[in-house]
Amino acid sequence: MTTTFLLASPAFANGSPIPKRHTCDGPDLSPALTWQGAPDGTASLALIVDDPDAPRGTFVHWVAFDIDGLPAGGLAEGVSRTAAAPPEGRNDFGRLGYGGPCPPPGPTHHYRFTLYALDRRLGLAGSPTAAELRAAMSGHVLAEALLVGTYRR
Repeated sequence: MTTTFLLASPAFANGSPIPKRHTCDGPDLSPALTWQGAPDGTASLALIVDDPDAPRGTFVHWVAFDIDGLPAGGLAEGVSRTAAAPPEGRNDFGRLGYGGPCPPPGPTHHYRFTLYALDRRLGLAGSPTAAELRAAMSGHVLAEALLVGTYRR
């Protein structure tokens, strides 16, 4: 039986605006996320949130890895930078954990929440960047789930 790996948020629908509470214009809380359908053999999940519309190229907002809760589960709102957070890496703001949308005034930006089902735990030390996480995941990705939110100022 084939299942579909899905990522969703109670805060916003796929392709819809991200509420201000999850941006730099609000309290900048990481949004709640839920998933289902992780494939058989999934040992952990990894998450990268990025903005491909950033003026200087793709900008990373959140890196998290060795996430449990398989095959279905979720992350609570505001979990980033708390004791309940999964291991987190460094975003392009230069901080650990979630940094919400904060685009310059202008056109709408698209924020990709990509969840990766992996065949092993990564056990990375320190605060890896998205590039370091992608390198560690190479050859271990079983499936990807994508959720896209938008934001403009």
